[in-house]
Amino acid sequence: MRFLVTGGAGFIGSHFCDSALARGHEVAAYDDMSRGSELFIKDALTKEKFCLVRGDIRELSQLTEAFGQTQYDWVVHFAANADVRQGLERPRRDLDYNTTGTWNVLEAARLGGCKKILFSSTGSVYGEPKIFPTPEDAPFPEQTSLYGASKLAGEALISAYAHGYGFTGLVFRFVSILGPRYSHGHIFDFMRQLTQNPERLKVLGDGQQNKSYLHVDDLMNGLWQEIETATPGFQVRNIGHSESLTVRKSIDTIIGRLGLKPALEFSGGERGWIGDSPRILLDTQRLRSNGWAPKRTLEASVTDTVDYLRANPELLARS
Repeated sequence: MRFLVTGGAGFIGSHFCDSALARGHEVAAYDDMSRGSELFIKDALTKEKFCLVRGDIRELSQLTEAFGQTQYDWVVHFAANADVRQGLERPRRDLDYNTTGTWNVLEAARLGGCKKILFSSTGSVYGEPKIFPTPEDAPFPEQTSLYGASKLAGEALISAYAHGYGFTGLVFRFVSILGPRYSHGHIFDFMRQLTQNPERLKVLGDGQQNKSYLHVDDLMNGLWQEIETATPGFQVRNIGHSESLTVRKSIDTIIGRLGLKPALEFSGGERGWIGDSPRILLDTQRLRSNGWAPKRTLEASVTDTVDYLRANPELLARS
């Protein structure tokens, strides 16, 4: 099969490219390289069945050109503005990348004859749910972040294209993903702080935020399970671990791995920032009923992430 992977030079996208190539598929990574890195795709660039297409999902004409050059079987849409914490400072970015960008991808795919899309959504669409673990059919509360709202709008567009144009739409609601090439999130922020000052660590919130995470290898296994058994129509899948970690427990794992004992400064409150959900734990029975289950513990996933960032300190220096 032929795959076009938006955000294909990013953390998760590059792992998908590698896994598709390992399965013998042809892959084009579509990326504007604003967050992506050639470091992440250096092995893929040596493969005959891989190419890098530089382009911006905010530009429909660029996407249309990319889809017009090759007949793709799937578009796997990872490109997004994932900066949840700064959403209120730059509110237009979530709309441009996560909502309008998703429509651009859908429309360019339709014009190019590609009617299968996998979309990386988020557990943040549940806002602050009352049901834990939270199933896909949980009542939706008010949206609490621009990021979650923009991703939910993207889901709605995919649903409309599935019903209106016969698309196959696989929507995955992710927890936070960990592992090699990790490039943003709480471990990244803590590692950068500790690199600059190993004696002190500032923590947003009270450290009791309790969330599920997932190793990127376990994520890939779940995505491929559903791709290889996909049927036409619109389908939603939660993907995450059955366990969760408090931020404080995650910190203990990080500093224990680094052999540090910094003084911790908590900013107080149950949320790290406006729109931060203090608890995330998703019900993954739909995926598990087809045979998928994570293999990595959360502590092992955190440790693997720390080891990768320690081995690639240049990533922590990136803006």
